[in-house]
Amino acid sequence: MLSRRASLWGRGRAVLLPLAPLAPLAPLALLLGLGQAACSGHEDRVRTALDALDRGAPAEAVAALNEELEVETADALPALQGDNALLLLDRGNVLLSMDRYKLSARDLGVADKSIDLLDMSRGAADELGKYLFSDDAGPYKAPAYEKLLINTVNMMNYLAQRDLNGARVEARRLAVMQRYLRDHEGETALIGLGSYLAGFAFEKSGQPEEALLYYDDALRHGPYPSLRRPLRALTRGEPRSPRIAALIEGVEPPPPLSEAGEAELVVVVGFGRVPQKVPQRLPIGLALTLVADDISPMDRARADELAAKGLVTWVNYPTLARGKGGYAIPTLKIDGRPQPMEQALDVEAQVRSSWKKNEGTLILSAITRTVTRVAAGEAAQGATEAAAEDSGPLGLLVGLLTSATLTALDTPDTRGWSTLPARIAVARLRVRAGTHDVVVGARGEVRRARVRVAAGGWAFVPVMVLR
Repeated sequence: MLSRRASLWGRGRAVLLPLAPLAPLAPLALLLGLGQAACSGHEDRVRTALDALDRGAPAEAVAALNEELEVETADALPALQGDNALLLLDRGNVLLSMDRYKLSARDLGVADKSIDLLDMSRGAADELGKYLFSDDAGPYKAPAYEKLLINTVNMMNYLAQRDLNGARVEARRLAVMQRYLRDHEGETALIGLGSYLAGFAFEKSGQPEEALLYYDDALRHGPYPSLRRPLRALTRGEPRSPRIAALIEGVEPPPPLSEAGEAELVVVVGFGRVPQKVPQRLPIGLALTLVADDISPMDRARADELAAKGLVTWVNYPTLARGKGGYAIPTLKIDGRPQPMEQALDVEAQVRSSWKKNEGTLILSAITRTVTRVAAGEAAQGATEAAAEDSGPLGLLVGLLTSATLTALDTPDTRGWSTLPARIAVARLRVRAGTHDVVVGARGEVRRARVRVAAGGWAFVPVMVLR
C-alpha cells in the first residue's frame, strides 16, 4: 500500500504531497499537485524582485528577496540552505544600489563563503537527482565570472566606506581566484576591473609596489586610459612593465595631490542586468541534431525509439533570455561639468560567451535525463501490468506515477546571480579639495551624491542602476 505522504525531490527541497490510497480522485489530485510543484524553477524565486527593479523600486526588490529568504528585514541573515546563498548575492547587489554598503558587504561576503563550500559538497545523492530528476537538484556551482565579480563588487562596498583593510582582503581573495582560473580555465577580461580596484586599494594604503602589480595586471585585459595620469604620478617616470610604459608615454608628471591642493575621485557605475536564465522547450528532433556529434549511439537510438512511439516529443533545458536593449555609457557630471567615463567591463558578453561554450552539454544532459525518465516509467508500468487485473487501476497508477513524477520534477537549472550589472563603467579624476556634487545618469535614472575630500585624499562613489 502507498504511504499517506510521499516526499518528492525538487528545487533542492522536499515537496510533501498527500496521498489518499484508493480514493477515486487521488490520481488526478496527485498529478495536478506534481504539476504545481514542478512548474517553477529558480527564475520564479527572483521574478518579483526583478520586476521591482525594472520599475525602479529597489526597496520592494529587497522586500521580495527577504520573503523568499524567510527573514523579516535585510538586517537578518537567512539559513544558508538550498539556493539561499544565491538570493543573498542578489540582495547584496540591490543593497549596494541603495548605498547600504555595510549590509551589502556582509551579504556578499557570507554568500561567497557559502558558495565556496557548496562547490565542494556535491555527493552521490546529488548526482542521482541531477541525472533523474533535474539539473537544479544538486548544489549550485558558480561560473568563473560570478566568482570573480563577488570580490570585485565587494571591493566597491569597502572602498565606498573608506575601509582599505576590507578592500585589500577582497583583493587578495580575488587574486587567489585569478590564479586558479589561469591554471585551469584560461584568462577572462573580467579580471581587469578587479585588478584596477585592487591596485587603487593598495595605492591608497601606501603600498605602491603591490599596487603596480595589480595595475599592470589590469592593463593586460584592457587599456584603462583613466590610469594614465595616476600611473605617471605613481611611477615617477620609472615604469615597471612594458604595458605601463606604453600607457604613460608622453605624459608629463602631475604634481603630488597634496601639493596641488587636490584629491582623487573614482566613480564606478554598474548598469543594466545580465540576461536571466529561463526554461525552454526544444523539440526532440532539433535537440538531437544540435548534439549529433556528442551523443552516444546508444542514447541516440534509444531517443529515436522513444520519439517514434510518441513518448518523447521535447526536452526541457535552460537558456538565456534576450537582453534588455542598448546600454549607452553613463553620463557623469562633477559640479555641473561633464566628465568622461570609460566602459570597464561588458559582463553580458562574458555571460553569453560562457553560456555558448556549455549550451551543447546542457542540451545533451536534458536529452539523457528525458530518455532515462521515460525508460523508468516504461519499466515501472511493465512490471505492474501483470498485476493490474488483480489490483484494478492501482497497478497502472504505479507506472504512470513513476513517469509523471519524474517528468513533473524536471525543472531546468535557471539558477544564477540575477542582479549582476550588464556593463560597468569607470571614471577617475583629480578634483580640488573640498565638497563636490556628483551626478550620474544611467538607464533613464539620475543618481546624486555629495562628497567631501581633503587635499591629498580620495573618495570612491559606486553606483548601481539595476534595470
